[in-house]
This record gives sequence, structure tokens and C-alpha cells, in this order.
Amino acid sequence: MSENRLKRIKFRNKLFVKNRLVILNEDTFEEIFSFKLNLMNVFIVATSGAIFLILITTFIIAFTPLREFIPGYSSTELKRNATELALKSDSLTAALKNNEAYIKSIQKVLTGKLEYAKFNKDSILSSVDEKVDEVDLAPSKEELKLREEVAKEDKMESTISVKKNKSDKKQK
Repeated sequence: MSENRLKRIKFRNKLFVKNRLVILNEDTFEEIFSFKLNLMNVFIVATSGAIFLILITTFIIAFTPLREFIPGYSSTELKRNATELALKSDSLTAALKNNEAYIKSIQKVLTGKLEYAKFNKDSILSSVDEKVDEVDLAPSKEELKLREEVAKEDKMESTISVKKNKSDKKQK
């Protein structure tokens, strides 16, 4: 046998050799506690204990307010306030644009650059609203050709796989 194999066998045998752990009273040498252990049991208990501690620590940090002390992790209240402020700033920006357009149109009327008959508050506010351009979503000729090619390839692959499955079943 090779040396490596002998070493592995010896190591495996050492793992399962039974040992006794005894705790004695030092003054009276009275046995308080004793265990029969082997190295494999000690290794398994130590590993499972370490994994248990890691899991408990992870759950405590993840599901309690302790997670706020982790750098880069913000509190839920801070996130909520940030979203509320973002929404308010968006609405205030839109209101500011409307007011500026209204004021500019009033200035035009006061300076005489605009006729009085054309002045309408609704038309002024509607001119400020942002207009969304329409997008043509119809497929182009090249895209249609590509779709046809992909469909043909899919059909060819499915027929090949069906033929292969039939030939496999016949061989069995």
C-alpha cells in the first residue's frame, strides 16, 4: 500500500478512537463529570456550534434595529422620509413651472405684447404641460425577418429533438 493511503487509514482510525474526558474535584479527587468522546464527535460539535453562532448572530443583526449600525445601511424611517421628500419636490417643481408660465403670460399682457382676447388661464397652463412624443412601436422589416429566422430555427430544433427521442426509444 502507498504511504498516503496508510496515513489516511491511521488518521481515520484516530478519529474514531474512544477517549474519556473526566472532570475531578481537585481537593478530594472525586469524579464530578465524565464523557466518552472521540475526535470526530468533538469536531462535529465544534463545527455545528460555530455554524449555530454564526446563524444566530446573522438573524439578530438582520431582524433587529442593530442593522442600522452597519455602515451603509440606512434606517427605515430615513428611507421613508427620503421618498416623501422626493415626491414633494417633484410636485413643487411642477407647481413652480406652472406659476412661472402664468406670471410670464401676465407680464406679456401687462406690457402689451399679448392681445387681451387671446388671454386664457387654461390655455397658459396647458401650454406648460410637458408633451410626450408618440413612439412608433411597429416592428421594422429587419425585425420581422429576424423573427421569422428565429421561428424557423426553433422549429428545426424541435423536429431534430423529436427525431432524436424517437430514435432513442427504438434503440431501447
